[in-house]
Amino acid sequence: MSNLDLGVVLFALMMVLIIARMPIAISMFVCGSLGFGILAGWRPLLALMADAPYSRVANHELTIIPLFVLMGQFAANGGIGRALYASARAWVGHFRGGLAMATIGGCAAFGAICGSSIATGATMATIAIPEMRRHGYSGALATGVLAAGGTLGILIPPSIILVIYAILTEQSLAHLFLAAMIPGIIAAFGYGIAVWVYVRFRPAAGPSAELASWRERFRSLNAIWPVAVIFGTVIGGIYLGVFTPTEGAAVGAATTGCFSWAIGGMRLEGFKAAVLETAKITGMIFLILIGAEFYSSFLALSQLPQALSGWIGGLGLPPFAVLLTIVLVYLLLGCVMDALAMILITVPVFLPVIMGLDFGLSPEAVVVWFGIIVLCVVEIGLITPPIGLNVYVINSMAEGVPMTDSFKGIVPFFISDLVRVAIIIGFPATTTWLAGLT
Repeated sequence: MSNLDLGVVLFALMMVLIIARMPIAISMFVCGSLGFGILAGWRPLLALMADAPYSRVANHELTIIPLFVLMGQFAANGGIGRALYASARAWVGHFRGGLAMATIGGCAAFGAICGSSIATGATMATIAIPEMRRHGYSGALATGVLAAGGTLGILIPPSIILVIYAILTEQSLAHLFLAAMIPGIIAAFGYGIAVWVYVRFRPAAGPSAELASWRERFRSLNAIWPVAVIFGTVIGGIYLGVFTPTEGAAVGAATTGCFSWAIGGMRLEGFKAAVLETAKITGMIFLILIGAEFYSSFLALSQLPQALSGWIGGLGLPPFAVLLTIVLVYLLLGCVMDALAMILITVPVFLPVIMGLDFGLSPEAVVVWFGIIVLCVVEIGLITPPIGLNVYVINSMAEGVPMTDSFKGIVPFFISDLVRVAIIIGFPATTTWLAGLT
């Protein structure tokens, strides 16, 4: 069996293990170690085992991950999400479907200081589900909008997935954060339009809430300024070079913690919960990174990425046809894999293919553009059956709502996501314009 054949076989084996619900990190470690041992020898594998776990995580750049996770946990435990939802509800809740639109607005604002899809969706669900139920919203719309709105947490900067992509591709994190801004805005508006269309056809699914007075509306804006300060400080500071991304993450975590304490939403128990959850999430991410290190080492020996790039180049397909094929693969993988695993497994394979094609952009712009496309597509995986992790999390918090209703409720938002991906592919400037201003 050739190196290439072994690469294909073990990639297929890894996918089978993942579908069989073996943890992603272990699946990558098993297949990567087996392949590396066969190709390089078992003694070199032992040497890799002694060195790779430490060298992978003993990286100063990775300190940004627990800091951004801690920032999100402080926000989740500090009551900031409740204040954001209340403000959005005061402004748009009186429209038909207004509470669902308020949920999207709350998710978008909360995602700007969270960076986690599940944390964003779960935090807003505890606030929005009882309110939507009280006003007679259908279970399908309530859970669908929360599952979709939660995905804004990994799209709107800061984003843990973008941090990992920046490290993998050795790109400027500030450029990637800026590149995600316009797609994030498009996503939020697209979800709002999806809600509007949904309630046009099913008015009973999203009744209007009571009208808030102008005084209540303007008073609710007091909840917005802490988020604006945190977001502006972190993103603006990184963009202007006032501090590095790691320093920006530290400043963001400290600022979010102070605001959460000041508004009375977080006390000692909340602080402990935030720190413990940060440790668990960081440990999970680092374990996946270690598994990916072994699999990447094997992948380099197998020459699978180079062979795939050469094979696609030999087909003579137009560059955009190749890109659409890769997007389709991501959509299919999203049915059985989580976002972080997809990034770590596929980017080393697909990025060389994309870089070998001519899209009329500079190499740096192609890496940024492709990264945002990948981010958007793996985000779709969070609401795609049979896994649809966000849908399962939100459904588990909405007692009495059948899972089939939740997946039905996600359909208009899924369509909105596909339209957004098409816009980004057709108009690369949606991702490269802001990043190109630096």
